[in-house]
Amino acid sequence: MEPDSLQTEVILTHPRESLGRVQLDWTPQPGNYLDFEGKTYAVLERRHRYQLKAGRYRLHNIAIYVQSAKRPSEKSLVEGRWVIGDASCCYNAHSEIIRCAVNPDGPCESCRFYENLGVKSAEC
Repeated sequence: MEPDSLQTEVILTHPRESLGRVQLDWTPQPGNYLDFEGKTYAVLERRHRYQLKAGRYRLHNIAIYVQSAKRPSEKSLVEGRWVIGDASCCYNAHSEIIRCAVNPDGPCESCRFYENLGVKSAEC
């Protein structure tokens, strides 16, 4: 059974509750965004659960753990993956989940802490 042929359980991390099940035609990775029942969620974790049947383990269930989020307006492509914010800033976390420590909500374009990686200061 292929992972994308199973229904995926969507679980909110805080407060921990099941939001329901959904049939996905893609494999959600941490950092991806999911629109579910009119709301947007960031995928934090994906778990596969297996069941022993006839002496073999088979994929039984997929669960994704999510938190409520809004899609970022700024993204950068870094080494083949999308990260939030302007990756040329030395404070950018190069993460799909968090932009940076000094201005996690953004935007990068008007951030007073912006430092271009090409012109490093003593703080970077």
